[in-house]
Amino acid sequence: MTSSLIRGRPRRATVRTRVRVAHAVLGGLAGIGWPVLPVMTMAAHDPVPVASAGAVAGAAVRQDETSSADLVLPLVAGAVAVSLAGYGYLRRTRRARTRTTPGTVSAQPPAPTRADSERQARAALLLADECVRTSREELSFVRNLFGEGRTEPFTRALRAAETELSAAFAIWRRYEEGVPEDPGARRQALVGVIGRCAEAGRRLDAEAGALDGLRRLDGPGADPRAAREPEADGQGAGGRGGAGAALEVAERRFREAAARTVTAQDTLAALRERYASTASAPVAGYVEQAKDRLVFATTRLNEARQAADVDDGGRTARHLRAGEGAVAQAEILVGAVERLAARLREAAGLVPAALTGAEAELAAVRGGERASPAPDGPRARLAHADGVLAAVREELTGGPYDPLDALRRISRAAERLGGARSGVLGVAALLVARGSVAGAEAFVGVHRGAVGTEARARLAEAVRELGAGRPGRADPVAREARELGERDVRAYGSPYAGAEGEAAGLAGAVLGGVLLAEEPDGGPPASYGGPLTRSRHHL
Repeated sequence: MTSSLIRGRPRRATVRTRVRVAHAVLGGLAGIGWPVLPVMTMAAHDPVPVASAGAVAGAAVRQDETSSADLVLPLVAGAVAVSLAGYGYLRRTRRARTRTTPGTVSAQPPAPTRADSERQARAALLLADECVRTSREELSFVRNLFGEGRTEPFTRALRAAETELSAAFAIWRRYEEGVPEDPGARRQALVGVIGRCAEAGRRLDAEAGALDGLRRLDGPGADPRAAREPEADGQGAGGRGGAGAALEVAERRFREAAARTVTAQDTLAALRERYASTASAPVAGYVEQAKDRLVFATTRLNEARQAADVDDGGRTARHLRAGEGAVAQAEILVGAVERLAARLREAAGLVPAALTGAEAELAAVRGGERASPAPDGPRARLAHADGVLAAVREELTGGPYDPLDALRRISRAAERLGGARSGVLGVAALLVARGSVAGAEAFVGVHRGAVGTEARARLAEAVRELGAGRPGRADPVAREARELGERDVRAYGSPYAGAEGEAAGLAGAVLGGVLLAEEPDGGPPASYGGPLTRSRHHL
């Protein structure tokens, strides 16, 4: 059934058209009639009064001037009327041609192109990953203070967001690989990526207010769930809310991170002496960056303490969150050095056993070759494996070497032979993959202000491969993620280099995503929450 509104549109359009036509006709008649009037007057035979010769001469001149004016003005008026009528006709014709439906204007916006949808998906993945990482950092401080029980709702929300984000990255990776192939299904895949990222952010946004109410950094919490919580549950730092208790936790973790940084500097120096330069390359500069974050944290925690002393809740929350974020990143940087040292020691102990296991694989393959001669492909792989094992033996006896890289080469050579990934070779492959994934994760975490979607997507893929028990695939993908992240950081540079005041600490905080870089001073600190709440702590 057609509505009365729609049925009425053609009638109104017809009426308007008739009015315009009538105006045009009247204008045309006026333009034609005006020049005719003098002619009609000239044809009349009314008597003319007698006048003198001079008067007749003057009247003749005036009559000639008047006749000229009477002829010119009507012609101008007629031309104007015809022009207006023509303009109206052309305008109506042009409007009718550009309409999608006669008499109506389309209310539907143009459909986004595939490139537009892909850009939206990348931006959604980047933002959701930022929100998840920031929420994880702040939640660690809240858990220190209130314990697992009272922070369980926030932990559940974070886990749900992580699950949604992981699924979004998996869909995106399949999309990059050309799956699905149908254009319509590919559009739906992009919609799925954007939708899952939005859901991840929604989960975190929904709990941000309750977390603020529990912490009470800027005054008593307004969230009803927080108001019903008991003041203490015997966990963490007494289960107390408020800026004072939060500052105690942040300052304690700051002192611990500072002590670990000193130890990490000695550890890194020992690694450089004991192993090849490539062994410590993944954490090069990490101690200096940790010190930089701690300098920034010192300034912000001091400002938070001063603001708390004068009951300035807004400034307290802002500076405390910035200080907490810097401390968390210093812990990541120092922890990366500590974990690398432990993995290098473990790898050095595994290398001899891995060599033995790989040699057994070679012997088994050669035995099978003698039973049934192998084509040139397997023979080439055997020759390659022989070369790799010989090079590793030479490195073991020739001086400092990189144990993780040695294990990586041994594992790959054995894998190319098609041997079973069990025993010592499986342990070696798992150790190498875990090291690569952890290294890429730490790098992205402390440089997330510059790292783009591509590196994060590869890292998410490496995590999935490792979780699925495929370390041989996880290792190269994680290394690719690290390379892509380093490329992004080189391209990013430092927009705050050379600024006055705390230039070094500010640049590191923005690069690490501690501050959101929305203002000249680095912007608000990133906090637990989704896109709507993560930048809520403004001065």
